[in-house]
Amino acid sequence: MVGSCRSCQSCGEDLENHCSKMIPTYSGKYIDGTITYGGYSDLMVVDEHFVIRIPDNLPLDATAPLLCAGITVYSSLRYYGLDKPGLHIAVVGFGELCHMVINFAKTLGVKVTVISTSPNKKKEAIENMGADSFVVSSEQDEMMDATGTFDGIIDTVVHPLVPLFGLLKPHGKLVVVGAPEKPLEVPAFSLLVGNAINYTLPNFELRS
Repeated sequence: MVGSCRSCQSCGEDLENHCSKMIPTYSGKYIDGTITYGGYSDLMVVDEHFVIRIPDNLPLDATAPLLCAGITVYSSLRYYGLDKPGLHIAVVGFGELCHMVINFAKTLGVKVTVISTSPNKKKEAIENMGADSFVVSSEQDEMMDATGTFDGIIDTVVHPLVPLFGLLKPHGKLVVVGAPEKPLEVPAFSLLVGNAINYTLPNFELRS
């Protein structure tokens, strides 16, 4: 984003992305009606509040993912309290977001398990990326063994939600950062039985 009103309640709480006058980096409008073109721009005007200086010793191609995939999962870890040393979280999916979750969480002292449908990703997840363990979601025994073991789950691929609920500890948190094409369905009964659950989307939180 390149601007917001800086005076509403959302802006006052550092939630400028919820400001009704927020100006997105791409396909937004400045107050003079000029269109923003994001990465297609040679130059752009940005409120200094939203500018981050990148140190000269950081290559831009390596830094760029931090401004999208990186902040997506880092803010999830921080905002929902999944950044405390000793916690055990799971990340569903094994793409760029998963890599970022592992990097940040391990640096923060959090134990990480990768949940994936691809058994052949196990070696890479543990040996190359540093995950502590790996669960194949299509293997019922592995999912059963993981029941009630996670303080939080970050779902990067919008896996069917109900099987994930049972993997959470009491008061565990399920954070969905993927962008589903179809509306998500959450059977109410699955939230009423067993552990208390926080089910969280960027703009939606359901507590049971």
